[in-house]
Amino acid sequence: MTVPVKLDIEKICPWSGARAGQLHTPHGTIETPVFMPVGTQSTVKALTWPQVEAAGSQIVLANSYHMYLRPGHRLVEAAGGLHKWSNWKHPILTDSGGFQVFSLHDLRKISEDGVAFKDHISGTEHFIGPSKSMEIQNALGADIIMAFDECVKNPATREDARLAMERTHRWLEVCVEAHNRSADQALFGIVQGSIYEDLREESAAAVTSFDLPGFAIGGVAVGEERSLIEKITLFTTPLLPANKPRYLMGVGTPWDIWFAVRCGIDMFDCVLPTRLARHGAAFSQGGRISLKTSKFREDWAPLDPACQCYTCRNHTRAYIHHLVHVKEMTAATLLSIHNIQYLHAEATAARQAILSGTFEAEFQKRAGARDASLQPSST
Repeated sequence: MTVPVKLDIEKICPWSGARAGQLHTPHGTIETPVFMPVGTQSTVKALTWPQVEAAGSQIVLANSYHMYLRPGHRLVEAAGGLHKWSNWKHPILTDSGGFQVFSLHDLRKISEDGVAFKDHISGTEHFIGPSKSMEIQNALGADIIMAFDECVKNPATREDARLAMERTHRWLEVCVEAHNRSADQALFGIVQGSIYEDLREESAAAVTSFDLPGFAIGGVAVGEERSLIEKITLFTTPLLPANKPRYLMGVGTPWDIWFAVRCGIDMFDCVLPTRLARHGAAFSQGGRISLKTSKFREDWAPLDPACQCYTCRNHTRAYIHHLVHVKEMTAATLLSIHNIQYLHAEATAARQAILSGTFEAEFQKRAGARDASLQPSST
C-alpha cells in the first residue's frame, strides 16, 4: 500500500525523547520538528505566499469548516484542490472542522451521526459528520487530513470527556471507511480524553489500533491551566507510535514549542502569531511586547535584536508603533512576518539542538526563562 506521508527520524535526544526528522509528503519534504502557520481561509492572514515562504514556512494549515462554507469545497475541487486554488506549492494540512463546529455552542446540536449547526455568519443550517468531513477534505486535497472528532472544552467532567472520546473513536472508524484518497492524502487520527490520564491512555490505544500514517493529540489548550496542558502532553505523547509523526494541535508560544519537542512531538500549529500581530503584539527574547504602548514611540531598536526576519532587518519599534497607532494594515503584515519567523526559528533551534546533542542544555536554559516568554516584557 502506498504511504502518502512518511517520517524518517534522524536523531533522538536520549534525555527526553525529542526527535529530529524528515517528513516526506506528496508536495515536499519537511524538516521536523516543525511549526505550521494557520491559513484559515486558504491564506495566512495579512501575508502573501512569498512572505510566508520567506519567513521559513514549510507547511501551512487550511480550515475545512471555513472552506466548506465559503467558497465551498466543490469549487476548490474544480480549481484543482487547495494547492492550485491558492497557488501554495508546498505541503498543506486541513483540520476536520470539528473544533470550529463544537466551538459554536448555541448554534449546534450533536448526534451520533455528526453535528447540525448554523453558519456563524449567515445563519444557514448545515450538517457535518465524519463522512461529510472526509468528503470535504478529499475535495480540498491537502497532503494531511484530520479525522472528525469531538473536542470538549475544559473544565469538562469525566463523563462528558468519556462520551466525547468514545464518539471520537466511533467517528474515526467511519472516517477510515469514507476516506477515498488514501494513496495521496494521509489521514491522522486524534487522541481525546480531556485532562484525564486514564482516558488519554484508553483513547491512544483505540486510535492507534488503526494503521494510520500519523496521530495527533487534540483537546489541549481549550481552557485548562498551562500546567495541565504540559502534563497531558508529556503523558500522552509516548503512547503514540514512535515511527510515525506526532502532532500536537493548537499550541504556539515559544515555550509551547520547546516543551512539545521535549515530549517527542514533531508538528504543532497555532493561530497565535498572526492573531497577536493583528493586535499589535510581537514575540521577543524578553517576552511578548505590545507595540500599542507609548514607550515605543522613540524606540529605534528592532522588535528583537537577534531576529533576522524582514521586519527586524528593515524597521524599528518606533515605526511599527506608529503603524499600529494609526491602524495601518501594514502593521499586521510586518508583525505577522516577525511572529511567524520567530516561531520557525524556535523550532529550527530545537531541531539543531537535537542533532548536535545539546537539547537538554538548551531546553533547561529556556525553562528558566519560560515565564518571561509568556508575559509582557518590562523593557
